[in-house]
Amino acid sequence: MRPGRVKDNAMVNKILAPDERALDEEKDAEPVIHHEPKGFSDRFALGFTKLLRVCADTFFAKKYGHRAIVLETVAAVPGMVGATLQHLRCLREMRDDEGWIRTLMEEAENERMHLMTFIEVAKPTYFERLVVQLAQAVFYIGFFLLYLISSRTAHRVVGYFEEEAVISYTLYLKEIDEGRSPNVAAPAIAIHYWKLPANATLRDLVLKVRADEAHHRDVNHGFASTLARLPASTVPSAPYPPHATELGGAA
Repeated sequence: MRPGRVKDNAMVNKILAPDERALDEEKDAEPVIHHEPKGFSDRFALGFTKLLRVCADTFFAKKYGHRAIVLETVAAVPGMVGATLQHLRCLREMRDDEGWIRTLMEEAENERMHLMTFIEVAKPTYFERLVVQLAQAVFYIGFFLLYLISSRTAHRVVGYFEEEAVISYTLYLKEIDEGRSPNVAAPAIAIHYWKLPANATLRDLVLKVRADEAHHRDVNHGFASTLARLPASTVPSAPYPPHATELGGAA
C-alpha cells in the first residue's frame, strides 16, 4: 500500500472536509476577476454564478470531495452543449468552426475526467447521486436555452464558473499544505490521465485540476469576448496540462 492510502471508505468520504476555519475562508474568499463585467449580459452571468456559489456553499462546503463530484457533473455540461450548438450552427451557415467545436468537446471530456477522479477520492452517497441526476437535468435544459438565446452570455457564465473553481481548489491546496486535510496518494485514474509520477499525491492532482480550470476560464472568457466583438486579450491563456489521449487504461 502506498503511503497515505486510506482503506476505510468512511474515512475517504471525509478527507476533503475542511474545518470551521476553512469554511470561513471559503465564505470570505473572492476570485480574481479575469473579466470585469461590461453591460447587462456580463452582469447577469456574474450574478448567476454568485447565486450558484451560494447554493454550493450551503449544501457542500463542508465536503470538498462530494462538492466536486456534484459540481463536476454540472461543469461537464457547457462544453457538450456549446459544441453541439456550434456544430449545428456551422452546418446551417456552411462555414468553418475555427476550432471551437473540438475545444469545447475537449473541455467536456476534461471535466468528466475530473468527476471520474473525485469519485475515487470521495465515494458519492445515494443522495448525492440523486442530486447529480436532478442538477444535471435542470442545468442542461437551462444552459441549452441560454446558449440558444445568447451564446456570449453562456460562455461568460462558464468563465465566471471557472474563476470560482480556481479559488476553491486554491483553498483546498491551502488545506493540504497546512495539514488540515491528508495528502493521500493520487488515484490510479489521475496518474494515468495527467501523466503523473507513480508516487503522486492528492496535492499533485489538485494542482492539475486547478490548472485545467484556469485554462477553461480563459478560453471561455475569450469566446465570450469574441462573440461580443471585444478586442482580444493581450494576456495569454493559462497553460493547459498534458493529458493522456487514450483513456481506456485509466480505469
